[in-house]
Amino acid sequence: MPHVVEHIRQLHQQGAILYCWSSGGEDYARQSAQELGIDQCFVGFLPKPQVMIDDQSVVDWRRLKQIHPNECVDWQLDDYRKAIQGE
Repeated sequence: MPHVVEHIRQLHQQGAILYCWSSGGEDYARQSAQELGIDQCFVGFLPKPQVMIDDQSVVDWRRLKQIHPNECVDWQLDDYRKAIQGE
């Protein structure tokens, strides 16, 4: 998804704090970012969680939006901020 790679670069340039995660684990996430030349855009690499113990459902988390990569091609950092604030 070349457009996602470019989008990550743009968000990083705009000052976004980005984490890269993968169901393949932390090392796989880091390796994938390195192969794409965007590893410097992330402050950390994580495995995707498989089990979450929380008193609140993820869909009820305040200021959390899930956005598919194909839906954010033209977004800027401010667009994400507005989405989080419900604007």
